[in-house]
Amino acid sequence: MTIEEIRELIHTVCSTGVAELEVQRGENRVWIKRTAGVVTQEIHVPQQTQQAPPAPVHSTTPLSQVTVAAPLAQAAPGEPDLTDPTLEPIKSPIVGTFYAAGAPGADNFVKVGDSIKPGKVLCIIESMKLMNEIESEVSGTIVKRLVENGQPVEYGEVLFLVKPN
Repeated sequence: MTIEEIRELIHTVCSTGVAELEVQRGENRVWIKRTAGVVTQEIHVPQQTQQAPPAPVHSTTPLSQVTVAAPLAQAAPGEPDLTDPTLEPIKSPIVGTFYAAGAPGADNFVKVGDSIKPGKVLCIIESMKLMNEIESEVSGTIVKRLVENGQPVEYGEVLFLVKPN
């Protein structure tokens, strides 16, 4: 994937208002996610095929709003390996606003490290002024929450990653 193709993808996300875009060609993967007006870009390039440092990306998006993440295979010390294929994603069944707790100031329904079972309320998604409780369909342990409180979410967006029991 060339830098020009990546520029075009960034421009497409910015100009169309798409919340998330992922493109994979062979072992190269580009994931661009728009959150609260910020575009996040993640580029996964296998270590053995990288010959030279990538050329700078020029786009209409200010550089302060574009971040390039490290390769997925390198988890930070103390952080869970998010590329673990055994992790089960819990996705948003609707478009709306994510809330981790039932009320402002209340404890979150779940936090990282909590054990969950089917039927356990994980969060609330407000959609069209209705508060929808999102329940777990799997048993396991919460490994990561991927959205912030009050953040808009799209249908199918991953909310949590769970290590199944």
